[in-house]
Amino acid sequence: MALFKNWMKQSEDDLLEGSEDEFYNVNEADVLSSADKSGNKMILLEPRAYSESQQIADHLKNRNSVVVNLKRVTSDQAKRIIDFLSGCIYAIGGTMQKIGVGIYLCTPKNVNVQGKISDEAEKNKTEEEEEW
Repeated sequence: MALFKNWMKQSEDDLLEGSEDEFYNVNEADVLSSADKSGNKMILLEPRAYSESQQIADHLKNRNSVVVNLKRVTSDQAKRIIDFLSGCIYAIGGTMQKIGVGIYLCTPKNVNVQGKISDEAEKNKTEEEEEW
């Protein structure tokens, strides 16, 4: 029995030492190549025209998360981009969340987003309703 306990303690120590070394000794090229394969990158985009919305959809199809800043397009183009992305996200089973004025987080199905950022207009509206 003592032999089994010593063996278990030794194998646990080996696992802990190995995983710590592997975590800190990974080079940047290995991380980037594994990110390309598994599709776990975060892409930041500022489209300037509706025609760039297909590029956003391509990133989502490759299972990458995309933060879209729509401040460089007109309000009509922004609506068209959001409509297009909503359809794409529905098709891949992802989610879209507004994280600021004109800024959206689009995620594919393999990404779990926790929490929600509230809008100031919604916050003021709920405070007014509570006063009544």
